[in-house]
Amino acid sequence: MGNPADRWLLDPLRELGRIPLSAVGGLGRMGIFLGRTLFYTFAPPLKFFRVLKQIQFIGFGSMLVIVLTGAFTGMVLGFQGFYTLSRVGSTAFLGSMVALSLLRELGPVMAALMVTGRAGSAVTAELGIMRITEQIDELEILGLSPYRYLVVPNLLAALISVPLLTAIFDVVGILGGYLIGGKLLGVTSGTYFGAMTDYMDMSDVLNGLYKSICFGGLIAWVCCYKGFYAGYGAEGVSKATTQAVVLSSVLILICDYFLTSVLF
Repeated sequence: MGNPADRWLLDPLRELGRIPLSAVGGLGRMGIFLGRTLFYTFAPPLKFFRVLKQIQFIGFGSMLVIVLTGAFTGMVLGFQGFYTLSRVGSTAFLGSMVALSLLRELGPVMAALMVTGRAGSAVTAELGIMRITEQIDELEILGLSPYRYLVVPNLLAALISVPLLTAIFDVVGILGGYLIGGKLLGVTSGTYFGAMTDYMDMSDVLNGLYKSICFGGLIAWVCCYKGFYAGYGAEGVSKATTQAVVLSSVLILICDYFLTSVLF
């Protein structure tokens, strides 16, 4: 039994020190989780049909939200860009402004955030339920790797689906911008689409592709990790799902900044 005054002084310090230690420990566990996932990704055999199933769930299942979000994002860019450019007499550059904004930044980021909210949360909840019902433990008892059956298919599906969804987001957004700028505000189709070829090159498309691949891997990594180590009970699954969506969204924005500083 220590002095009560000493406990009163040391307990807050102990709690304060536990926070960074817990954060460092969490980063270490996430790193180990990623390392094991990458190992089983390149170690045969590949569960091809499970990968296809997850591509259908993550990719095709997210099409509607991607199309709607991309269309209205492009239309907002068309409105705002037209009235901004009209102040300096440069409405002819509306097409290039909309396309560059979508290809470089808004397309990869918005598509990744939508996939996180729609598919990432579902993946986390699914793995969390499998954890609390001991299905993951049963796989380990049977000598089967839960990484190979549960995590790797989600990672590969996200790496394939997110870039494709980003491309769809970009195309729909550009058409949405033309719907507003061309059909409503009077910018001709030749002016709108011609400006894109003048002020865009392949590097703009590739840089957006690189971002979307990184974001896809990030979503799968974080969401699978949170679901894989979800706490027990309904509260544990709901907490893991919330943490997965929030952490993935924040990391996407942080990663976008560093990728932009490197690529551009």
